[in-house]
Amino acid sequence: MDPHRIDPTEEEGVVQVPEAILEEMEGNKRTLTGWQNYLVCGIALAASLFHLYTAYFGQLSAMYQRGWHWLFMGTILFLRYPLSRRRPRGSIDLWDWALAGLLAAGCINILLNWDAIALREGAPLPSDIWMGVLMILLVLDGARRSMGWPLPLMAMVAIVYALFGPYFPGLLGHAGFPVSELAPFLYLRTDGIFGVPLGVSASFIFLFVLFGSFLSISGAGQFFIDLAVALTGRSLGGAGKAAVVASGLMGTVSGSSCANAVTTGAFTIPLMKQAGYSSEFAGAIVAAASTGGQVMPPVMGAAAFVMAQFLGVSYWSIVVAAAVPATLYFVSIMAMVHFRAGRKRMTRLSAEELPRARSVLREGWHLLLPIVVLVVFLALGYSPTKAVFWSIVLLVAVSWFGKPQHRMTPPLILRALVEGGLGAVEVAAACACSGIVIGVIGLTGIGLLFSSFVLSLSGGILPFALILTMIGSIILGMGVPTTAQYIITSTLAAPALFQMGVPMMSAHLFCLYFGVLADVTPPVALATYAASGIARSNPLKTGFTALVQAAAGFVVPFMFVYNSYLLLQGDLFHILLGCGTALVGILGLSAAIQGYLLDDLNPLLRALLLGVPFLTIHPSLISNVVAAGLVAGIYAWQRLRGKKAGESVAKQEAVEVDPCKDGSR
Repeated sequence: MDPHRIDPTEEEGVVQVPEAILEEMEGNKRTLTGWQNYLVCGIALAASLFHLYTAYFGQLSAMYQRGWHWLFMGTILFLRYPLSRRRPRGSIDLWDWALAGLLAAGCINILLNWDAIALREGAPLPSDIWMGVLMILLVLDGARRSMGWPLPLMAMVAIVYALFGPYFPGLLGHAGFPVSELAPFLYLRTDGIFGVPLGVSASFIFLFVLFGSFLSISGAGQFFIDLAVALTGRSLGGAGKAAVVASGLMGTVSGSSCANAVTTGAFTIPLMKQAGYSSEFAGAIVAAASTGGQVMPPVMGAAAFVMAQFLGVSYWSIVVAAAVPATLYFVSIMAMVHFRAGRKRMTRLSAEELPRARSVLREGWHLLLPIVVLVVFLALGYSPTKAVFWSIVLLVAVSWFGKPQHRMTPPLILRALVEGGLGAVEVAAACACSGIVIGVIGLTGIGLLFSSFVLSLSGGILPFALILTMIGSIILGMGVPTTAQYIITSTLAAPALFQMGVPMMSAHLFCLYFGVLADVTPPVALATYAASGIARSNPLKTGFTALVQAAAGFVVPFMFVYNSYLLLQGDLFHILLGCGTALVGILGLSAAIQGYLLDDLNPLLRALLLGVPFLTIHPSLISNVVAAGLVAGIYAWQRLRGKKAGESVAKQEAVEVDPCKDGSR
């Protein structure tokens, strides 16, 4: 058996997540014990308490808030992540103690001396230069340890570009910046390491990771899975639909597509296989749906908070704009499952195999209240920090309505605080490393050059510019966390799209969507590989299957670029019209891919339906009417043909029952 495809085992009816997948999710992390474990957990606890304190009493000024945040996160990073996978996992190496101490010293230098540093801006001391070089190296190494080489390599290329500008040809050339200027710029300004990305991590992302930790420990994950199965399990393709709904609900808890795939897939993939879906299709659906969790309101991935800061709008504005595109994406995957089940003539799951929705809600209704309160607070204009703070407080209170093992007693609260602090480290590392790239882009002005390059290469033709941006976003997203990918591509490409008339909100969401889709785009598609391990399927085949099932994700961004009504911008009539035609396009695409609507589709009908989504991209009344007419016509034709076939069968059965009808009586 392939060692990379380990069977999920069953113990007392519960599907266990394969150890290989758990190890992949854990990544290059130590498993500490004794006093070293208590120390790391203590730092994580202090980080959680600090962020809760500032959420309630008000955040510190930018450099102080970010300095404390990176002090906690960076120290944990070097104590918990070894130099390489070959190092022992049970204890902390001596040099890692030293590196953690150096990083702490760099942060403490800012926290203790920021007033003096601010006064001498533009005239750094030699110590500022050396501390800057040291912090840059530590950020690069920390990002490498926690997420691999892609993002640190990107940051290193940016540094080389800043240092050796005069040696680059043509438009890429610039005067260059010596180390004595570059290092303090990236270290002591809010344009580099301690820039907007790390600021968003310190202000919003940490608290939402903490909220997810509290939800998980309170039993929300299993509740979402049970609720999804209970609501959809009895319909055609119900097992697959349950996987889609569960992944969407889990998106409110986890912004990680890999973690989402493992959490929901451990239960829903075996259920889909039991219903008759192939291993590759089951793993692909879970991977595609789990990836969509990063763009599913109300709690989207960490990149959404960065987007709010970049655009200077409230987080609620992002939630509202993302609602319809995310819904279209999940509707498309639901339709894929439904049409595949119809084409395979699958049977429905029996009631005995499924939990009852009423029983599930009776036991877990209280877990929905904190999420509802979060949405209400955001809609009323509260800051995300206040909204999530009170949602956590409410969750602790309402947990006492649930099962005894999920009630938030002091030990469980302590566990949630520690796990939240540990869970935010990788995002903080990605944000700090992204800050280096953003700093160099701003310092050298290459962002404007890139915009000019896109405009020139596309010839000023918007579709070409969008395709170039799509390709760049997917390539940058391979192996790079979504947050980091979004930060880089939106900084480089979004201004070019804006110059071509694309609204800034649409341009940024466009970059975000294609960065997210990198998680299901081979050859680097960690969410797909995680689901494949549970499904016992071929990883590469599962990856390409997931790419096909996520096809709507490649169409929806083009739709909302041309049709801002999908972002709920405009009058109600046009919003309803735009959403309706987009829905028709997505359903047509899903039917064409699966080759089924009410019945099997011949090649000609599949080709016609495959063109439907492209007719709905532009908000033209004529093209939209043609698209709707095609879908309605094919639907009506298949329905009429099915009705005639049913009548013919009924007549044939009547003849067989009454043989005297032929006049021989």
